[in-house]
Amino acid sequence: MCTKILGISAFYHDAAAALIIDGKVVAAAQEERFTRKKHDASFPINAITYCLGVDGRQKPIVLGDLDAIVFYDKPLLKYERLLETYYAFAPKGLRQFLSSMPVWIKEKLFVRRCIKDGLSSIETFDKKKVKILFSEHHLSHAASAFYPSPFEESAILTIDGVGEWATASIAHGSGSQVKILKELNFPHSLGLLYSAFTYFLGFKVNSGEYKLMGLAPYGDPTSSRLKKYIGLINTHLISVKSDGSLWLNQDYFNYSVGLTMVNDRKWKNLFGVSRRQPEAELSQEYADLALAIQNVTEDIVMKMAQEAKRITGASTLCLAGGVALNCVANGKLRRAGMFDDIWIQPAAGDAGGALGAALSAYHMYFGKERKKTDAVDDMHGAYLGPAYADGDIEKMIHQYGAVFEKYDDDVLFDAVAEMLASGNVIGWHQGRMEWGPRALGNRSILGDPRNPEMQKRLNLKIKYRESFRPFAPSVLAEDAKDYFDSGYASPYMLLIDYIRNDRQKPLPEGYHGVSLRQKLYTERSDMPAITHLDFSARVQTVHKDTNPRYYALIKAFKEKTGCGVLINTSFNVRGEPIVCAPVDSYRCFMRTEMDYLVVGNYVLDKKKQPTWHEKNSWKEQSVLD
Repeated sequence: MCTKILGISAFYHDAAAALIIDGKVVAAAQEERFTRKKHDASFPINAITYCLGVDGRQKPIVLGDLDAIVFYDKPLLKYERLLETYYAFAPKGLRQFLSSMPVWIKEKLFVRRCIKDGLSSIETFDKKKVKILFSEHHLSHAASAFYPSPFEESAILTIDGVGEWATASIAHGSGSQVKILKELNFPHSLGLLYSAFTYFLGFKVNSGEYKLMGLAPYGDPTSSRLKKYIGLINTHLISVKSDGSLWLNQDYFNYSVGLTMVNDRKWKNLFGVSRRQPEAELSQEYADLALAIQNVTEDIVMKMAQEAKRITGASTLCLAGGVALNCVANGKLRRAGMFDDIWIQPAAGDAGGALGAALSAYHMYFGKERKKTDAVDDMHGAYLGPAYADGDIEKMIHQYGAVFEKYDDDVLFDAVAEMLASGNVIGWHQGRMEWGPRALGNRSILGDPRNPEMQKRLNLKIKYRESFRPFAPSVLAEDAKDYFDSGYASPYMLLIDYIRNDRQKPLPEGYHGVSLRQKLYTERSDMPAITHLDFSARVQTVHKDTNPRYYALIKAFKEKTGCGVLINTSFNVRGEPIVCAPVDSYRCFMRTEMDYLVVGNYVLDKKKQPTWHEKNSWKEQSVLD
């Protein structure tokens, strides 16, 4: 009899659902992709409905077929933490307490009831017979990283904002067991520290951390101001021990009991700059501050990883939690050679907790053995979301009266490669949607990395986002060392590598003294559109066995141009989730300045489409221009 388990994350941010059958990951998706609300935290009705309809045999699963439904954390423990925190800081925080408690009492405290009510909206079922389990937050993260990994035994490091109490944890995975060995508890949190700087630099917490990481290389590594900022952080904001544990000076932070992340006045007095307002111009001071906290974060991650190695004795490391999405820190850890190998859960944030909750229940509650396959890992390339048949695509085409051509595979890849080589921007929608925050070649916007104007065009005319944001390269796995210094496998775009020295271009004299805009448009390699200011790139290695169609396209581009690399950015615009269905892709295509849309084997030329009347609510923006 097959064991079927549904994992759920919800009610905080990035709600998601994941289905496993006999320990194998069958389907997983975030709710935001269906509702089109970025970071949607609501009960994931659509994601659950999708997962139940995909079991590898195309036979829908009814709720009564499930052996368990597992929630990714324990609300009562989290409620305990909130009450104790308010009590410890009283009378501060009364306003937040009064505003948050009604929500907790009505919804978050009674999660079991909310789950049953949510499931009832999907189908009728016997509520008394459904087994609902709860996994601790950091156990869910740890399980999501270890069980799908290729390792029989491994250290596991989880770092995020906060779960119930834990903000970071070290665990040991062996066979079918995961054991938490050490935890750092709230309010002392590396994730919340990084989010505090995200807030102070004018970006949105829980989504703008990527922007902070992208801004950091604009900081001047030679400046005395950078050293000053790092010193102020280590002297006034935090105290870090040799094992990576840290203490945050709560005099400077408001997140425990306030409605903002930090005390703006104290931070201004400390750093000599005011909190940057969203959309305001970025000055060198803000870039230096971003680099300072990035450097501090990397140092702490290294210390935590060293402690994980010390107490587990493991030669490999698994990573999860929101901080595990910091690919710069991950790359530094990988290059340090501390571990023989590192594996990172592609949905490392809260969405991934849904998968970890299901896996932890399968192995640790039901006592099932862990079975490894011959695959690189058990994530199927993270292509775990919905796929759409030709009939779905044609329905979208008829709905909008779109004009298209349909190509056979032996023509398609060469034709699209020629479009890219000619400087066109392609919306590329293929197969199953990716799991996690990265587009990995199935819901991607593609371009030619050799084009020096491509980064600016993609940011301002396609993505409608800040011009300083870098773009990632997709490279054929076997060619990675031809372009990048280390050339290691990075299928989930979670590690940075550096452009090879022989591909770099020398920086002009006085480079560190020029404006941020001048730095942005300085060519630094023969692939300027994917080369960041420090010569780094967030690399995705593309493997033929996990994504044969994307592999075939890059190979065709290489045969045509001699370059085995493409720009790969997520198929969405600023403020919206990555596209899911063909209709999402067409709408995004028509509301931006993309040149072609390729959905399956259907190719749509923007110049041939009917007039688009839908109002474009996005605004072009550059905080550097």
